[in-house]
Amino acid sequence: MDIRNWLTEQKKKDLLRQLTPVKRLPQGQLVVPGHAGRRLLDFSSNDYLGLSCHPELMAQSRHFLDMAGCGAGAARLMSGDLAMYHQLETEVAELKGQEAALLFGSGYLANCGVIPALVGRNDVIFTDRLNHASIYDGCSLSRAKLVRFHHNDLNHLEELLHKQRGKGEALIVVESLYSMDGDRCPLRDLVQLKERFNCLLMVDEAHATGVFGKNGGGIIEEEGVAGRVDLAMGTFGKALGSYGAYIASTKNMIDFLINRARTFIFSTGLPPAVIGASLGATRIIRREPELRRDLFAKVDCFKAALAEIGLTSLGPSQIVPIMIGDSSRALHIAQSLRGQGIFATAVRPPTVPEGTARLRFSITRHLEREALQKAASLIGAALQAS
Repeated sequence: MDIRNWLTEQKKKDLLRQLTPVKRLPQGQLVVPGHAGRRLLDFSSNDYLGLSCHPELMAQSRHFLDMAGCGAGAARLMSGDLAMYHQLETEVAELKGQEAALLFGSGYLANCGVIPALVGRNDVIFTDRLNHASIYDGCSLSRAKLVRFHHNDLNHLEELLHKQRGKGEALIVVESLYSMDGDRCPLRDLVQLKERFNCLLMVDEAHATGVFGKNGGGIIEEEGVAGRVDLAMGTFGKALGSYGAYIASTKNMIDFLINRARTFIFSTGLPPAVIGASLGATRIIRREPELRRDLFAKVDCFKAALAEIGLTSLGPSQIVPIMIGDSSRALHIAQSLRGQGIFATAVRPPTVPEGTARLRFSITRHLEREALQKAASLIGAALQAS
């Protein structure tokens, strides 16, 4: 591959990704180089509940740092199995309505480690077409037969299960809340389907944990299906304001993954300061449901303001995509909004399918109502001008 030519071609197509160093400020604001120190409203963060700077999380993180140092020193199957990991896993399992849980270094590592541990060459995976890249990479590593079904189309999935279920292990993988579309999976019907065809069901709750459910246990809690989901994956780096990920399942399944999930076996344990923050967040989301109520009041405020400028059908979650279609136009609108104090990312292929470039707005508790209403007005003007 000629790397220089490849980069040039990506730039011509407005598909070249580039890093943008930022400085985070309070109230959901950023300072970006090249904007003369101007403060921008951050609509690209997944810190939905605003917990990353919560005093309790920061204090707990400092305490664990002082208590156990900067790092675990080894993989957990060597000498790095700190007692604090088991404490967090116990509380996560309770949050997710499962028997046990296992920590991973990130959501990407969880999906890339768990899926190949569950299925192999003689098995089949049924995956929603819009699943996250980490799920697809885990599927590829497994070498199992991969069957994609239309997004959230359980009739199509049922048809494929009839034709291609096979005699080996079958795994269905979905996200409960899709990160680029902000829509929810029909989990209750999906659970019935997986039981009828005797499949394992793995649900990625990265963007739902902390945000949905009476106790913040995610959409599987809200839908009342936690006990019928075989594996629930989630992350600490979004609504919980920390870092890392977990799988929650049965005790037997967790023992199996300890022995089979390579991204767990061969990775150093998470830093103690991260565990402290994650423990604090896990407790706060159960104790303070008003965080979720406040978030969704702001989500409703933003969507109502967008409806006034003619943008409707904005979905059921804190993730609000505004479809553009053309990558160049999406990038142009994002840059225009940045010049007016709005930091929102233009999401382009291959992150999303060809022809579906969009602006992805994440609503967080950091953002004030007045700022949300002003942002909606600026979005309307930018769309008209482009």
